[in-house]
Amino acid sequence: MASASELLTSAAVRERAHRLLALGVRGELEHFSVDLARLPAVADYVIETMRSAYPGGDIPFHSRWRHFEAGGIDRWGGLVEAAGITDPLVFGRAAYDLAIVSVLLDAGAGADWKFVEPASGETFARSEGLAIASFAMFAAGVFSSRPDDPLRADAAALAALTVEELAEGLQVGPDNPIVGLEGRVTLLNALGRVVAERIDLFGEDEARPGGLFDAVVARAVDGRIAAPVVLELVLDGLGPIWPSRLSLDGVALGDTWKHGKLVTEDATSGLMPFHKLSQWLTYSLLEPLIWTGLEVVDLDGLTGLPEYRNGGLFIDFGVLQPKDPSAFLKLWKAENEFVVEWRALTVALLDETAKLVRERAGLDAEALPLAKVLEGGTWAAGRRIAREKRVGGGPPLRLEMDGTVF
Repeated sequence: MASASELLTSAAVRERAHRLLALGVRGELEHFSVDLARLPAVADYVIETMRSAYPGGDIPFHSRWRHFEAGGIDRWGGLVEAAGITDPLVFGRAAYDLAIVSVLLDAGAGADWKFVEPASGETFARSEGLAIASFAMFAAGVFSSRPDDPLRADAAALAALTVEELAEGLQVGPDNPIVGLEGRVTLLNALGRVVAERIDLFGEDEARPGGLFDAVVARAVDGRIAAPVVLELVLDGLGPIWPSRLSLDGVALGDTWKHGKLVTEDATSGLMPFHKLSQWLTYSLLEPLIWTGLEVVDLDGLTGLPEYRNGGLFIDFGVLQPKDPSAFLKLWKAENEFVVEWRALTVALLDETAKLVRERAGLDAEALPLAKVLEGGTWAAGRRIAREKRVGGGPPLRLEMDGTVF
């Protein structure tokens, strides 16, 4: 019989998403029509976007580290050099501290928020802005309870972080509002509590998110680790931090929602997992492993990310068409089956798009893994088409964001 633990895997996300795509192709879904004949146009647009951004073909992974490089500045490299960090464990723990906190702050900021970086004077918005803001807070020691060791995040500082402190760090004010500020603080507070409780994953002497680096390294075999193993550790450790979500057999299911078409003969019937932020985080935790000498395998064991850039790409190209003509006028919540269906179809269509992109580019999955297709890529193409179609470049649907899903 299937159990909660089976939903806490990328394999479950992919299998159930493709099950819904198959229903959509047959016209058996309630909320969306699926037109696969329009998918080649998406692949062509993605390739055009990739070649424009990376004419040499050297596409990096889709991860938080790209945002830390916004404006062409190697902020992380500069910080490491200035701090004189040379020990791989010290490096890895600090990188994990930064990535975990920054990713958890990364859900949609809204169209009106911006961040002016004190060091450069440049202005950034959306994901880049959140990354640069969280990087600046990290460098200033906001997430550390030890003034003598500012380049860290730890359980005590995270658990005690206030809305006012985060608002100051993100430069939030009446003229610079951000979506989901309280939700982000709640998430970081919960992270601090979980880190303090799970000493097996986050360390007994130093309760910090970066302790997960040691736990991941310990799971490596002959210097190699599979990407889905990293995700399983992330889901195991961070599962309890997500607010007001489903649970099964006492296990928090995180970014898992209900969809009536996913019928099974066990307790997982009707449940569609995504683990979007956890997978985005996992992609962001892979590079520090590589930088410190580990080999990461089974990259495509993770799935594409069901957020509004990737999902918007398929709506804007007509691959996905809402059956309700008023869908574009309504305000949707994450738990609405309409949104669950959209996100699931997005995951499956990202796989299909990646296949077409590779065929057209003459590359295989090893040369062009999904992590690079997303970066090069579908996420950038989703942002590009949104700017072409809508003032401000927002998503095609109106979404109620609480700072923890999209």
